Amino acid sequence: MMQLIIDFAYTGSVSVTEDNVQELLLAADYLNIMDIVQTCCDFLGEQLCPENCIGILHLTNFCFSSELQRKAYRYIIDHFEEVAFSEEFLQLSLQEVTDIIGRDDLKVRQENTVFEAILRWITHLPEERKKHMAVLLSKVRLALTSLDYIKINVMSNELVIKNTECQPMVKEAFETICRIGPNRPSALCNPLVRPRMPHAILLAIGGWSGGDPTNGIEAYDIQADYWFNVTNNHERPRAYHGTAFLNGYVYCVGGFDRVEHFNSVRRFDLSAHTWHEVASMYFRRCYVSVTVLNGCIYAMGGYDGHVRLSTAERYRPEANQWSLIAPMHEHRSDASCTTLNNKVYICGGFNGNECLQTAECYSPETDQWTMISLMTSRRSGIGVVAYGDHVYAVGGFDGTTRLRSAEAYNPRTNTWHEVASMITPRSNFGIEVLEDQLFVVGGFNGFTTSYNVEYYDATTNEWSEACDMEIFRSALSCCVVSGIPNIAEYTVPRDALPHLHLEEGSVESPESTDSMQSLESIEAGELD
Repeated sequence: MMQLIIDFAYTGSVSVTEDNVQELLLAADYLNIMDIVQTCCDFLGEQLCPENCIGILHLTNFCFSSELQRKAYRYIIDHFEEVAFSEEFLQLSLQEVTDIIGRDDLKVRQENTVFEAILRWITHLPEERKKHMAVLLSKVRLALTSLDYIKINVMSNELVIKNTECQPMVKEAFETICRIGPNRPSALCNPLVRPRMPHAILLAIGGWSGGDPTNGIEAYDIQADYWFNVTNNHERPRAYHGTAFLNGYVYCVGGFDRVEHFNSVRRFDLSAHTWHEVASMYFRRCYVSVTVLNGCIYAMGGYDGHVRLSTAERYRPEANQWSLIAPMHEHRSDASCTTLNNKVYICGGFNGNECLQTAECYSPETDQWTMISLMTSRRSGIGVVAYGDHVYAVGGFDGTTRLRSAEAYNPRTNTWHEVASMITPRSNFGIEVLEDQLFVVGGFNGFTTSYNVEYYDATTNEWSEACDMEIFRSALSCCVVSGIPNIAEYTVPRDALPHLHLEEGSVESPESTDSMQSLESIEAGELD
């Protein structure tokens, strides 16, 4: 290490490797050679993975680097599902485990993961750690699991059964689940049911509301099942536009404000909460179809105020420049598009005469459009999204009625097949995939503009209702935002969530009554 440090003194450079980084960092920190310390910390920050992030965090206790410490800790929080099953996780102290699992922003898809992580940590050194079960269990949001999970995995666990402090927690969680039921939101301040922060948020932007375009922006917090108004009043209203999330920015492309058909593109900085105009498109595009592929934004078709368009163009943000690509085979406005397997797919729309049943895909390598199989229905005002290795075409208008039906395209077989229909018919709505579920937002149901939201789960082939938006609107556009440092600003403040007041005398099902008797048996020590 001294040889490397002396070489650095003469050359101003040092070779950092996985084999020498830890020892070199300790030596450079001891000798207060901050350039080498920074180089080593930068190297370690790039090497973070589930197997080493805790070791790197502990290293910062000896060689303090606030930046590396923050980065390692953030990695643990963001990748907890993998970190919890690493060998290093077993080396954490009680205080460290407690602090980590108590955080609102802990990234877990299911609360079961947290319970299983504390069991793993305790059983690594059972005689020393089993006394901490109650402290750790109090940080698990048990009421975010299910009655079945509590009955099968928690109530039967020996560490729970033999700890008198754990039993009231399990009972309270069970009672809470029975009281709130499956149809009430989990957005409650009760610690047992307090939702974690979401991995990503769904933004609903603009649209047509109350006879006029709106600039309203709402963010959907899937963990709380709640819409949060984040409207920025510096942006002008627009409808029939497209949105895209790219490199930490939200882009609003084209659209219409009752007076003008836009070729302009506006970019929203999610950190600064500011809008800026970027390069305009070649064509004015209302009813435009927008998607992202390989770091570029694609805008296709639409209506320029005179004719329906077949043209398409692509935006490169690093050059702030649009360039034309090959035109589509069809003139399409009010279509919808997505990307899958390095191709752009666009489906349906209106050509000025009829609602379209056709669909086509674009290959950036060849700059060519290829027609694919016809959808089973004509669909204008359609929603299209890639989900589970298929392209889904949902809802729309067939020239006569608004549709509830949905279908999925398999690119391997070039075939469409029908899937479950939506609960509500709709056209001109927002569509996105969030946490492995397909969401449809707002739209026009044939009679009125809607604020209704529902989601589809491909594993069950079922649609379910989600929380309604505050703003009823059609002709909106949606995008999913993730990986931004201030995502908490676009979620419901956890301390502002309503408190849960358990209802006296609520009706319990026979199943829940049986389970409560089992809980009472635990408390009485009858299941030892």
